[in-house]
Amino acid sequence: MNLKILANLKTAGLAGVVAAMTLAGGMGLASAAEKSLLWVQPMRDHPVHRLMQAGFLKKCEALGYKCEVVGNASATNYDVAASIPLAEAALARTQFGAVAVYGPGPELYPYIGKLGSEGIPIVTWHVLPKEGTVAGLKAATGEDIPDAGRNAAIAMGDKLGGKGVVALTQGSYNDTENVMADSFRATMKEKYPGITVLDTQLEGFEPSAAEAKAVGILQGNADIVGAFSTTGNGIQTWSGAARKADRTVAIIGMDYIRQNLDIIKSGGAYGLVAQPLYEEGAKTAELAAALAEGKEVPYLNPLPAKVITAADLDPYYAILDSAGQ
Repeated sequence: MNLKILANLKTAGLAGVVAAMTLAGGMGLASAAEKSLLWVQPMRDHPVHRLMQAGFLKKCEALGYKCEVVGNASATNYDVAASIPLAEAALARTQFGAVAVYGPGPELYPYIGKLGSEGIPIVTWHVLPKEGTVAGLKAATGEDIPDAGRNAAIAMGDKLGGKGVVALTQGSYNDTENVMADSFRATMKEKYPGITVLDTQLEGFEPSAAEAKAVGILQGNADIVGAFSTTGNGIQTWSGAARKADRTVAIIGMDYIRQNLDIIKSGGAYGLVAQPLYEEGAKTAELAAALAEGKEVPYLNPLPAKVITAADLDPYYAILDSAGQ
């Protein structure tokens, strides 16, 4: 510590101590008590969400941060009301330098605003809200959602040779899936006018109910030759439905969880949009840590998401292996 800082310590009291140590590089905004990040995610145990968390926790470890994941312990029930008290309890017992809040829809935006008003830097992932539209939000990372929809439409259109009827389903109506479905539909209309895309229907998140819904769609539409689902369980939903209905369907879904890769490998589905799930988690940790340390970060941090088929699976199995999944 230099003489100038020592002089400051003698005259400035506690505030001077903090300021002097900051100048010396001994503390900064990310002090020992603040070297922690919080991740808030409803439906915490969904396999897609767990892959995001794996990327976050691995990056936290690499950055030297202690990180905590909270959210309602469910793989099928997106419950914001049950998740916020868990986040509040974590915040009451630990000083976090920044908080990551999952934001696929507006349900959590008021909570982001609340935390932001308390001076906590907030990052979201998986969606890219326009800057200034969510109060308190400092940064967002995730796939380029319209581009993901376009890529899925082009892959499907080429696979079908520009002809046929395609079913389109979502897990729920939310900012991520709505935009992706709209982009898929618009791209099909522009590039493959010979393909008819049916009205969007919800499959939900409960596996047996989703499969039953897809079976009903197939039974009610004898001309369907393709299906695109914008949710992580969609490949399982539609491959199971096609098998039960004894139909050949070109299926494209989302997310490189192991079950989906195995289905594509076995020929039960054509491909998937490789949403950068693990990468989103890692980028979220990187952004949150930078904000905790008082650094400036770009608000928008988009990540690419291409469509992969059976020939492209090995690197994604490797990601899952590294994440312990």
